[in-house]
Amino acid sequence: MKSTVDITPIIEIVVALLSALVTTFLIPYIKKKISAEKLAELQKWVGIAVEAAEQIYGSKTGTQKKEYVVAFLLSKGIAFDTQEVNALIEAEVHKLTNTTPKNKTAEAAE
Repeated sequence: MKSTVDITPIIEIVVALLSALVTTFLIPYIKKKISAEKLAELQKWVGIAVEAAEQIYGSKTGTQKKEYVVAFLLSKGIAFDTQEVNALIEAEVHKLTNTTPKNKTAEAAE
């Protein structure tokens, strides 16, 4: 008999850790680098684009979704640094995945 090991919890922990690191270190660095007003505007558009990409592409790869977000921002004429946008996208995805119905159900049970 073959024994299978479910590595999903390990992957979830790694993703959560990476998201926490991005949120803890990269976002503060970015906030120092660009003005608060510009950051708020960029965060707003990145948030809209990330949610739209999730709706459009569903379970497809993150690469396709990221390309969509970058193209969306460019279509709006928003100038950005690639590293800044990558960090903002990761932060938005982290927020989005932590507010899914699955997580809300778990919070309600507590």
